[in-house]
Order: sequence, then C-alpha cells, then structure tokens
Amino acid sequence: MSAPTTARPVDAEQTGRRVEEVLDRLAGSDPAAAAAAEELVRSLMDFYGSGLARVLHLLSDAPGDPLAVLLGDELVASLLVLHDLHPEDRDTRIARALGSVREHALDVVDFDEESGALTLRAGESSGCGCGSGASAREAARAALACFAPEVTAVDVRTGPSGPALLQIGTGPAGPTGTR
Repeated sequence: MSAPTTARPVDAEQTGRRVEEVLDRLAGSDPAAAAAAEELVRSLMDFYGSGLARVLHLLSDAPGDPLAVLLGDELVASLLVLHDLHPEDRDTRIARALGSVREHALDVVDFDEESGALTLRAGESSGCGCGSGASAREAARAALACFAPEVTAVDVRTGPSGPALLQIGTGPAGPTGTR
C-alpha cells in the first residue's frame, strides 16, 4: 500500500482549540493524568518543533527560494509561529496575512503590543461600508490566526483615511442680503 500523496487538510486554529479542550477535561478529572497529558504535549511539541527547525535549515541551503512556498502555506506558517521559528517578523507576517484577504483592501493603522489588538482601515475596494467592516474583520481574523496569532483582536475602521474635508464657502449674508 502506497503512502498518500497529500495530507488530510487540518485547520490549525480548530486543532489548537481541540487540544486545549482535551487538556481541560483531563485537568478536571485526575491531576496526575492531567500532568502526564501536559508533559506528553510538551514532548511532542519539542519533537516536531526540532523537526521543523531542521526543515528550515535544510531548505535555506536549497537552490532557489523554496522557503517562500513554505512561508505562504497556512499550516506550515502556523507551526513555525507556534514554535517561534518563523523567520519573518510580526509586521511582515501581518502584511502577508492581510495580503491573502483579497476581497478587502486592508491597511494597518496600529498594533497594540500589550493587548494584541490590531486596528485596520478598510480601503475603498472593501465596499460601501454597510456591513463590509464586519466581513473584513472576520476575513482578517481568520488569516491572522495562522500567520500572526499574537494578534488577539481585530478592529476594522471604514471611511476616509485622511483628515475630514472642510467645506469652504462664502460667509453668511450681510444686512443688505449680499455676501
């Protein structure tokens, strides 16, 4: 029997939640079992984290740019970030994630390091503003979960990005009705 040529699709965010749920269930039952489960998870993360570090090392010596392909893959990127092995800095990963949200033009306004809150501005191609902010927020949140999990909250502002325009006109009518 031959090995499968493609892996079964895995949602990294969903898998992380599932692992936490299982550990929480174990913690509520037997403290010794919970401690053993946490040790097992740590050992497995150490094992495949070392494997991922080795993959990066081998690929960095390869001709061409195979690393770019790996960094663009949501599953691989999330594993690299999880193990603090991703070679790109946070701002670059945020830009990569937002670039993958093609249906919305999103620009970074601010990132609060302490809270993990990212403020974005939806550009003109993101729609009329009637509900597009929520859609853009969800699309950005989903992309950021894989590429930049340190972003814990996303706020999308719609509307003009520059200062408000002031209407300049003539002054009020004088006593004779002239301006």
